[in-house]
Amino acid sequence: MNTRRLLCILCLLALPAVGGKLDAQTVAEPVRQRNDSVGHAFIHQIGFDIRPGYVVPTNSFLAGDNAQQKAIDQSLSLHLKYAFRFSPNSCLGKLYPSAYQGIGVSYSTFSRPDELGSPVTVYVFQGAPLMQFSRRLSLDYEWNFGASFGWKKYDELYNQKNMAIGSEINAYINLGFFLNWQLHPQWKLAAGVDFTHFSNGNTHYPNGGLNAIGGRIGVVRTFDATDGAAGAAGFKRLFIEPHVSYDLVVYGATRKKGFVKDNVPSLVPGSFGIIGLNFAPMYNLNNYFRAGLSVDAQYDESANIKDYKLERTYSDELKFHRPPFRKQFAVGVSFRAELVMPIFSINAGLGRNLICSGDDTQGFYQILALKTYVTRHLFLHVGYQLSKFKDPNNLMLGLGYRFHDKR
Repeated sequence: MNTRRLLCILCLLALPAVGGKLDAQTVAEPVRQRNDSVGHAFIHQIGFDIRPGYVVPTNSFLAGDNAQQKAIDQSLSLHLKYAFRFSPNSCLGKLYPSAYQGIGVSYSTFSRPDELGSPVTVYVFQGAPLMQFSRRLSLDYEWNFGASFGWKKYDELYNQKNMAIGSEINAYINLGFFLNWQLHPQWKLAAGVDFTHFSNGNTHYPNGGLNAIGGRIGVVRTFDATDGAAGAAGFKRLFIEPHVSYDLVVYGATRKKGFVKDNVPSLVPGSFGIIGLNFAPMYNLNNYFRAGLSVDAQYDESANIKDYKLERTYSDELKFHRPPFRKQFAVGVSFRAELVMPIFSINAGLGRNLICSGDDTQGFYQILALKTYVTRHLFLHVGYQLSKFKDPNNLMLGLGYRFHDKR
C-alpha cells in the first residue's frame, strides 16, 4: 500500500474525531449542489396563435344550401397554449431534445355563426422540428387533438339545412406546418399553414363534418434563461436499440347508422355498440418511428343491418332483423406506422378484412389513433376508423398495453 493511499484512509478515520459527528446535511450537500447544476425538470412556454381559414364545401349546406343561400367558406380561430419541454439533462430530454407538448384552448367563428355556432375547443398538442435550417430557423410540425363545445347542430325544425354538424360536441383534429424563427433567447415567431377537421365520429347524425385549410401566425414565450431547443445541442443524445415490441388494444364505442338504398336515405333508429381488439408486433427502428402488422378483430352491431330491413309499420317506423353474427364480425390485417414522442404516439394503419361477410365489412379500412401513455407500458387509445377510403365508420376508445418495450 503506497503512502498516499494510507494517508487518505487515516484522514477518513479521523473525521469523526476532528470535526465531530458527520451529520446528514454534510453528506447531502455535494448531492444537492449536483442536482442544482442539472436545472429544472421542465422548460415551460406560453403561446398565442391566430388562424384564419377557408372552409372546404364538402356538403350542400356549406356550399350554399343554408338560410342565407351563401357559401360558408370563412373561419377564424384564436388559440392560447401552454407547453413544456423536458430538460435536456433528463432521460426524455436526451431522447427527444426538441419535442414540446401541452394543452390549449381556442375560440372559433365561421361566416354563419347563427347556423353553426362559435365553438370553444380544449385540446392537447405536440410538436417538434422537421428540419433545422440554422440555429435560429427551423421547419416544425404540430398536431392538435381535442373536443369542441357549443356548436349549433342539425334540428328538424330550427336548423334543418345543417347537414354538416349533428351534435353540440365534436372532435377536433388539426395538423400544422410552419417556420419557427428564434427572435430572442426567450421569444419565437411562427408562421405557416394548417389543416383542421371537426366531426362527431358517427356518434350522432348527420355527420357531414367540417374541414378547413388556412394559415397560422403565432408567438411563443419560453420561461427559461435560454430556449430549450436551442440549448439542447450541447447535451449528449440518447438512442434506443432497435427491437420488437407488442401492442395489445381493446376498444369500444357507439355509433349511428344511416344508409341509402334505392336512392332513398334512411336512418336506423337507436345507437349500436362496437367492440374490437388489435394485436400488433411493432419493430422499433429508432427513437421516433416504429412499424409493423396488426391483427384487427371487430364486432359492429350495425354492420349490414340495411340488408335486413322489414316493411314499415303502421307508425311509419323502420324495423330491422338483427343480422347473424358472421355478418357483423370481421378480422383483418393492417400495416401500421407510428410516430413516437414523449407521452404521445400517433398511429396510422391501412388494412383489409380477410374474414368477413357482407358489404359493410368487406374491403379496405383505414385507422388513425392517438396513444397517450399512462405508465411505461399502459396507454389510452383514441382512434377513428374509415371504410373503403371514404366512409366514416366508428370511434375506437380503449386501453392498450405494450409488451417487451426496451425504450
